Amino acid sequence: MKGKRVLLVNPWIYDFAAYDLWAKPLGLLFLGALLRLNGCEVSFVDCLKAPHEQMGGKPPKAHPGGHGKFYRQIVDSPALLKGFPRRYGRYGISREAFYHDLGKIGEPDAVLVTSQMTYWYPGVHEAVRCVREAFPRAVVLLGGIYATLCGGHAGKHAGADHVLCGEGELEALRVLGRLWRTSPGYCPDMDNLDSLPYPLFDLVEPLRYVCIQTSRGCPFRCTYCASHLLASGLRVRDPHKAVDEVEHWHRRYQIDDFALYDDAFLFRSQRFALPFMQEIVQRRLGVRFHCPNALHARYLSPEVASAMKESGFATIRLGLETSDPVLQEKTGGKVSNDELLHALENLSRAGFDPSDIGVYILCGLPGQHAREVLDAVEFVRSSGARPVITEYSPLPGTGMWEEALRFSRYPLDEDPLFHNNTLLPCAWEGLDLSMYREIRLAAGRSASSALAAGKGAGPE
Repeated sequence: MKGKRVLLVNPWIYDFAAYDLWAKPLGLLFLGALLRLNGCEVSFVDCLKAPHEQMGGKPPKAHPGGHGKFYRQIVDSPALLKGFPRRYGRYGISREAFYHDLGKIGEPDAVLVTSQMTYWYPGVHEAVRCVREAFPRAVVLLGGIYATLCGGHAGKHAGADHVLCGEGELEALRVLGRLWRTSPGYCPDMDNLDSLPYPLFDLVEPLRYVCIQTSRGCPFRCTYCASHLLASGLRVRDPHKAVDEVEHWHRRYQIDDFALYDDAFLFRSQRFALPFMQEIVQRRLGVRFHCPNALHARYLSPEVASAMKESGFATIRLGLETSDPVLQEKTGGKVSNDELLHALENLSRAGFDPSDIGVYILCGLPGQHAREVLDAVEFVRSSGARPVITEYSPLPGTGMWEEALRFSRYPLDEDPLFHNNTLLPCAWEGLDLSMYREIRLAAGRSASSALAAGKGAGPE
């Protein structure tokens, strides 16, 4: 593989709404690091970066922690979504800017394109088309969430030569090795995550934060979640080696903000989370951690909460999803109301302001009533925390998929565009779009109260 040229592409987002909540293509950057380790020359083009100022674009303002808005251009909605009363946008740089960036790169031997949400595939298809036009001789590999959950659709419509499902590190090495008639000099042991090189964040410009993955997989099987389809089993890194990575980015690149991409960071905290945080304190790194993925309230003991405060956790998000005990058990039994209250109490005693803690609540599950969501909003608000509404997106292969197929007014299995959570795909007379808007207003009132009291309301 030595001497081969590889281009990594993070495609545009096409949607009614999108926000950069510490969003970086971590899997793609891992793949690039492996290929570089095997002697490839690797470059990266990010369609979601700030626009080119020389082309008339004005970068959106980023928050101090690194998150912020994507640059947006209003475009026509796809034909299937024409009747929906929201403006559709392309998030990221212009098409001209993309070609400009491609023009600065020599002809690659392979192009690796990633994908995120299933209903963001229009940006993926467009990126593949542009790459094909610019580099007609390059082999194109497509991986990521859309490629994994909708592999048939991606194989038929995306235009890539190969579609990679699930964790793509070994598969990408295998495919490229076969095409190039060579064998990689280094293959990681995917049961040992510390055998992976650090992802190529040195190619990200501007580099305001780094995403850290200290584990893969999740011990839970929540019926609305696709985590187990994207990464099988739960594998945890050595806590000291994970801190080595944090120190690497902090010391060498002056990075202070880190987004945790774990699905189960606090699970078995004595084994990883506590030693990790204690090592951060001992090395006096002075960094900040952000948790856009929900932390498990069940494991947020007084000891864990104190360690989080001491080690620099700045953005806390907890997963509740629903305050209805019956629905909690039906969707996977991840957390109970009492466990959430105990977690918030422990965080408060550790020095966190409850109004700065966001609690995710799911809205739009099949058969879910508006009253149930409003009850969850009121429950979270009464605890002092901030309710954060997250709209349900039906995902193929999850435990709730078949129920969503029966319930939705959209043909979910015909086109991934119908998975878009803005549509509220499983809306019905018990929870329609007008009720959803009332729910959003009710959740927002707690944020407004926090602002009036001088508290930060966060990006949601």
